[in-house]
Amino acid sequence: MAKGKPVYICNECGFESPKWNGRCPSCGAWNSFEEQLPAPSAVMGGGIRQAAACLSLAEIGTKAEVRCKTNVEELDRVLGGGIVRGSLILLGGDPGIGKSTLLLQICEYLKNDLNILYVSGEESGRQLKLRAERLGVTSDSLSILTANDMDAIIATIEQTKPELVMIDSIQTMSLSGISSTAGSITQVRECTNLLMRLAKSMDISIMLVGHVNKDGAIAGPKVLEHAVDVVLYFEGDRNFSYRILRAVKNRYGSTNEIGVFEMKNSGLEQVPNPSQMLLDGRPQGVSGTCAACVMEGSRPLILEVQALVTKTSFGNPRRMATGFDYNRAALLLAVLEKRAGYFFGAMDAYVNVVGGFKLDDPSADLSVALSLVSSLCDRPVPDDLLAFGEIGLAGEIRPVSHLEQRLREAKRLGFTRCLIPRQMSRSVEDIGLRLIPVSYLKQAIAALEQ
Repeated sequence: MAKGKPVYICNECGFESPKWNGRCPSCGAWNSFEEQLPAPSAVMGGGIRQAAACLSLAEIGTKAEVRCKTNVEELDRVLGGGIVRGSLILLGGDPGIGKSTLLLQICEYLKNDLNILYVSGEESGRQLKLRAERLGVTSDSLSILTANDMDAIIATIEQTKPELVMIDSIQTMSLSGISSTAGSITQVRECTNLLMRLAKSMDISIMLVGHVNKDGAIAGPKVLEHAVDVVLYFEGDRNFSYRILRAVKNRYGSTNEIGVFEMKNSGLEQVPNPSQMLLDGRPQGVSGTCAACVMEGSRPLILEVQALVTKTSFGNPRRMATGFDYNRAALLLAVLEKRAGYFFGAMDAYVNVVGGFKLDDPSADLSVALSLVSSLCDRPVPDDLLAFGEIGLAGEIRPVSHLEQRLREAKRLGFTRCLIPRQMSRSVEDIGLRLIPVSYLKQAIAALEQ
């Protein structure tokens, strides 16, 4: 390909093509090609190749301080115990969700442990100072660099040798040797690869802030997420004060853990007891509501599921689910009609998970089904009752994992009765709850009258 001739790169998988394609032949994504000027390639010379040194597994030692705790328990839980030295961490989220706020607060928590370099390509030093004063950040070990040139940033890192580097954001950085603008696919990919090699060679930790596109995915090619060690997503509705930090990739820990924060005027504050927060303000003695217990990693969360069933005024009844999978809600409605005898064909049905959470755990099936029946019959579910279990197409209640953790959390929050799958009732220990084992959906609905 001639020098300077544009190429078309897929922003999903990084596939390069000499011409534009409506659909990527590599990953199958539609309308994903963007025009870019190619980066100057290195000359493939015939010089002498030198072999790199290799070590046996027994010769590689592990240090006790391989992880550095951030002193933010919610963040440490998501990271798997702290920041691993030499790791590259990508933090993504919607604009204004609190990504930069979280990074500055980490600088305050680590002021006595690490030398930190905060690189900002979006704000000036004065703007950072104003935000730091609002958040109460007074760290003397924090250095600020406002720059967009990646070559200058790399030179500064090699000269100052910080132990933790924060880049805000990767989409504003650019390499002078690449002719495309900052934020393009080529720039984001090459800057990330350069930072990855720097983190591994100097054994320093680097945290990157990544913008998201309109679909909620991190902007740039998918190779950006493949190159880093940890990918964190900051989730939450801007109309709510609560934020959820979730790991979707973690080479050093679990990807099932979440951290819960609350945004206040003084910054982000940890929520050590999210179940109590999610049940705060729950209505008493009202039909169409039921408590559900789901597992987020090793943490049980009890939250409120609401349903509203009303006579439709349209030709086709409406179905809507917020925080719960729409197709799963339609499946539960079909099972309730076929296996339990409740008719929803002329009814509008709405399902909502309070607090902005999204339920992916199948153990919430039973709570959703009971709330739908409760609203249809206008019969409240007892306030002290908790239900969890997966519902099959035959109307059977299937077992779920981590039964004892769920029951202990229910006991701690004041629940006295619990509907559980019958298969799990044989091995559970007595913790002071009245357990109601059920095998089928009809039995679970009948147990509400006991």
